[in-house]
Amino acid sequence: MFLLGTATTFAGAFLAACGSEPSVEVAAADVPVGSAAIFDGFIIAQPTVGTYVAYSQACPHQRNPITEVEGDTVRCTAHNSVFNITDGSVVSGVARDPLIPAKLEQAGGRLNVRN
Repeated sequence: MFLLGTATTFAGAFLAACGSEPSVEVAAADVPVGSAAIFDGFIIAQPTVGTYVAYSQACPHQRNPITEVEGDTVRCTAHNSVFNITDGSVVSGVARDPLIPAKLEQAGGRLNVRN
């Protein structure tokens, strides 16, 4: 019984850890005005002073990581899809769907982002 209880406890803890939601916390000052920055699976943008938006770093086309920030756009280098940071819309490339939004909360000078 002890081994069964231990295995059950371990399995529950393991599954809980695997199910944790990806998140990141950054200083708002680390996000440039009129542009974006990429942090641990998320794109965080500040299109205008004090206005922040966040997206998944996964390209909606084939889920490749978006790795380049170019002014007010981000680009997936896998197939050259370009997205607007203000609303996530497709600017050019093969992608048809906009960036995948992430949840963003601002607390003072910190930004908390999660899926």
